[in-house]
Amino acid sequence: MKTDNVKKITYAGLMAALCYVGYAVFPAINASGTKVHIGNAFVVLGALLLGGLYGGLAGAIGLSIADITLGYAASAPRTFICKLVIGLIVGLVAHKLANITEDHKKTYIIKWSAIAAIAGLAFNCVFEPALKYVWFTLLTPNAEKAASAISALLAVTTYATIINAVINSVLAVVIYNALRPALNKANLFPTLSKTHVKEA
Repeated sequence: MKTDNVKKITYAGLMAALCYVGYAVFPAINASGTKVHIGNAFVVLGALLLGGLYGGLAGAIGLSIADITLGYAASAPRTFICKLVIGLIVGLVAHKLANITEDHKKTYIIKWSAIAAIAGLAFNCVFEPALKYVWFTLLTPNAEKAASAISALLAVTTYATIINAVINSVLAVVIYNALRPALNKANLFPTLSKTHVKEA
């Protein structure tokens, strides 16, 4: 149990660092007020590997630090909330509904890791502009930013947010399913359930 906790904390730190790199190092594209970046892929990857809480916190910490160090400190609290929620939803679908860390066929793992990734990032497409609207209406009033947020929410999302969600979902699922057998073979796969994962 202690070894598993140390392993999960170590992986969470690595995921937080990868989230930071995915946002701060790789160039982000600004489109329609949305930053297209690959940081969210590592939030999803963290939740697939470690469960929703550890993965979500890793993403929340890594991407909040990225906001602060890159001059977007005012966005950091919203970033923390959004990334934590992404992780919690991915973890709920992947581990509570599908139990992907247990012994399953590869097709099952690919299917459910994809469903979990899409669920988390699709929810974020609605949750992020909704949170911005509440934030700029109630907490730090800014009529222009609130109007921009509600416009994005009423349109469900912008094309940039959809592109962002698709890119990050695909990347996270590909990396997870590539890492899974290698980590298991090396006895480094995080244990999240009683039934240990097996790979053919």
